[in-house]
Amino acid sequence: MRAAFSDALVGLAKADPNILLLTGDHGYALFDDFRRECPKQYINAGIAEQNMVGMAAGLARCGFRPFVYGLSAFIPVRVVEQIKLDIAHDKLPVILIGDGAGFVYSHLGTSHQSTEDIACTRAIPNLSIYSPADRFEVTACMEMAYHSMSAVYLRMGKSDRGDVHIAVPIIKAGHLLEIKPGKVGSIAFIATGSLVRTAMDIASGSYPDAVVWSAPVIKPIDMQQVATICKQHQIIVVLEEHSVLGGLGSAIAEIAAEFAPVRILRIGVQDRFSHYCGTYDYLLQEHGLDRLAIAQRIADFLTVD
Repeated sequence: MRAAFSDALVGLAKADPNILLLTGDHGYALFDDFRRECPKQYINAGIAEQNMVGMAAGLARCGFRPFVYGLSAFIPVRVVEQIKLDIAHDKLPVILIGDGAGFVYSHLGTSHQSTEDIACTRAIPNLSIYSPADRFEVTACMEMAYHSMSAVYLRMGKSDRGDVHIAVPIIKAGHLLEIKPGKVGSIAFIATGSLVRTAMDIASGSYPDAVVWSAPVIKPIDMQQVATICKQHQIIVVLEEHSVLGGLGSAIAEIAAEFAPVRILRIGVQDRFSHYCGTYDYLLQEHGLDRLAIAQRIADFLTVD
């Protein structure tokens, strides 16, 4: 995913000299190609993320197209106020890249794990939220973010779990992508980011009639499409490497409650911090987000009357 992000960013910057990349002293190897191809469009703002966002807002007012890169624990979590007031309030076309979302930086502890970033940004007006699942969705989201001419937060996990597409999909703002067809009336999986691959594996292995949807865009989300999915199925399972509070599961449940009540199982991080540090796979197990634990939760949910 990160290689696709770098390639997309370099391609956009070579085509548009007004694109500037701002980074908070991160991603040197990641940006080797960018600094080689577009050295005058690269700004290392140092470990001062709040100032960096303010700088990006000023550059946007001057006609530049800033891409602001940082770990998702810092962009956006550390700079929510600056995003709200400096960028979103005035509808400035700044693209915020939060890398390592979820538990990717597992060994670095809670300070570097980001499971609340969607919740922090969903309530900010004039700010879109993208959450690509694989390298192809990253490429599509980068193009869409650039052409939107609006404020965007792009949430990117660093641990590739495998492709869910065979080519770059056409993404319409807010639309879910059907990546595994199924039967009306069966289970519908709606997942985003790293857990789309998990949803596909579980559905293919245990629920062959289930349909699987990827949500590369969390805000805005097509409420009519979501309501239709909810009306067509008896069970909706939402998966995300994010808190169950305020994320994709909350968005789906809010729409369903208003337009199409249905049983919804929200699978994500419960309302707690990690107890221990460890590998990425370890933390998924600790929080019940590994494939076996998720499959068991779904099976248990289906047995409840």
